[in-house]
Amino acid sequence: MKTMTTDELINLLDANEDLNVIDVREDFELEHGMIPGAVHIPLGSIPERTNELDNSKSYIVVCKGGVRSANACEYLAEQGFDVTNLDGGMMAYDGELEFK
Repeated sequence: MKTMTTDELINLLDANEDLNVIDVREDFELEHGMIPGAVHIPLGSIPERTNELDNSKSYIVVCKGGVRSANACEYLAEQGFDVTNLDGGMMAYDGELEFK
């Protein structure tokens, strides 16, 4: 499984790279903020929402600590998606946040 550090992600965000971030945390966890531009798909909803994803794009998957996102990455990779897990998740991320 491909992984990325939060520093690598912040550098990509700072460079205005076109990123596709999926946040698999639960609704109540979003009150702490999300990575700007992230799409919220709770882990339990991933199987029925894969039709919203594009097989031609790469995705970075994030959760609170990196375990749920690793599970999501494993599932999505099995479905043919190019996914990267964010090491340490939101607990390690100290970049810009957006609140919805």
